[in-house]
Amino acid sequence: MFLDHPTLTATNSFTEPDRLERLSRVYGYVAALADLAGKQSFIEKVSQLHDHKGTLIVFWHDSPTEDEKIFFTQAWASKMGDGSSNVEHEV
Repeated sequence: MFLDHPTLTATNSFTEPDRLERLSRVYGYVAALADLAGKQSFIEKVSQLHDHKGTLIVFWHDSPTEDEKIFFTQAWASKMGDGSSNVEHEV
């Protein structure tokens, strides 16, 4: 069992707590996509997810591959996420 999950933060999270719930759903979606793709150590590379006014910012411990970035784009664009492709990556 993996216990070092990324930190989830959001702009205006005190007045809009649903933003943190959305990040939790997106994180689960991404973890499932990584498992299906056989990338068991993928999630260890992610340090933080931040929702900044509808833009997902993914902070990484290690540089992600293009495939790994796509997991977040898919999840954020889904009904579990924001429904947009506004995703940024920071290493």
